[in-house]
Amino acid sequence: MNVVYIIFSAKLNRYYIGFTSDFDTRMEFHKNAESRKFTANAQDWELFFKIECENKPQALNIEKHIKKMKSKIYIENLTKYPDIILKLKEKYK
Repeated sequence: MNVVYIIFSAKLNRYYIGFTSDFDTRMEFHKNAESRKFTANAQDWELFFKIECENKPQALNIEKHIKKMKSKIYIENLTKYPDIILKLKEKYK
C-alpha cells in the first residue's frame, strides 16, 4: 500500500512529510534514524496524519504537493477538512 504520512515532533515543533509503501518499517526508520538524518534530531515523532493512495505516482504527487505548500496551517487543515484530501486524490489520480 502506498501511503503519504505526516509525523510531528513536539520537541522540534516540526512536521515531516514522507511517502512509503511499507509504513511500519518506515516509522521504525524514523525512530532509529542515523545522526545525519533530519528525523534523528528528535525521538518523539508521532503519526499526525496518513493518506492511503491508489498507486505510487499518486502518493508521490500528493507528497510533493503538501511539501510545496510549506505551511503548518495547510498541514493542520488536512485533518480539519477531509475534502482537501479527496480533491488531492482526484487531482493526482
